Amino acid sequence: MATVEVDFLHAQLMKRKSRLEAALMHSASNSGLAGLLREVDSALDRMTRGGYGICDECHDTIEADRLLADPLIRYCLDHLTPAGRVALQRDLDLASQLQRRLLPPPSLRAGNWETSYHYAPAGPVSGDYCDLVLSDGQLFFILGDVSGKGVSASMLMAQLHALFRSLIGIGLPLCQIIEQVNRVFCESVLAGLYATLVFGLAKPSGEVEIHNAGHLPVMIAAGESVQRLDSTGLPLGMFQEIEFTATRVQLNAGETLLLFTDGLSEARNHALDEDDEYGVDRLAQLLHTQSALPPIELISACLNDVRTFTNASPYTDDLTILAIRHLGAA
Repeated sequence: MATVEVDFLHAQLMKRKSRLEAALMHSASNSGLAGLLREVDSALDRMTRGGYGICDECHDTIEADRLLADPLIRYCLDHLTPAGRVALQRDLDLASQLQRRLLPPPSLRAGNWETSYHYAPAGPVSGDYCDLVLSDGQLFFILGDVSGKGVSASMLMAQLHALFRSLIGIGLPLCQIIEQVNRVFCESVLAGLYATLVFGLAKPSGEVEIHNAGHLPVMIAAGESVQRLDSTGLPLGMFQEIEFTATRVQLNAGETLLLFTDGLSEARNHALDEDDEYGVDRLAQLLHTQSALPPIELISACLNDVRTFTNASPYTDDLTILAIRHLGAA
């Protein structure tokens, strides 16, 4: 593990040790607390000896995201005890249920905007983030990708969901919302963890404001033309005091915004050249011919094209696509 992560876990374990010792002073006969204290002391001893984060069974490295979630674990995923496997599956099932409840309605129609999305985790839980919020006749949209995998990534996704929803409800300007989310995110996650993200606002008139924090380009399908709106800022979580630049565009009736994560652009046909990705250019070619489709059908066309390109190879990364179409004046 990186030194900063070990230092963080050491500090966390020392705090737990102090609290356990204080609790045992008032409940010396509590065998559960005494057992936890022995586990904490053992973990601290492994840090001192240099054996922390190594599986007791195979002596390979334990997954970093699992150690961050539980600093006391001693086995990698391949060598969990039967009870550990049951507990892990229970946690994954619960995280998956909670994450899916945070998703917006599958086909939301908001004033002059029609939306649809496809959300496909590669495993039980996902680090992809997708949300739609209707407020005062305006449509806020967010799509992003949190670094890491598993339950820890899904927890970061849930944190972003709560932050954006809370700040949107206050009525702050978009630039202040994303800057405040970035500050809180920096303060609450470990160094090295970050999120690429697109945060935007679609007004009834067709005017759209977009902040792209290190994410893939936003595509605009407008008849025979396809426009790319590239990133204008760094990912969230890298630096506390950074400014995010807005991109403003005007969409006409029938024009569509398409947002996606790298599960789409980096899809590969594993039977062919592994360096050949589906890519943004191939997506632009598809949008050039399919731009007139409504959001749900446009997403279906994207997925069919990716399946054809990959020869139906299984996805190895989370894949999320969001389409937002302007319907014109009511």
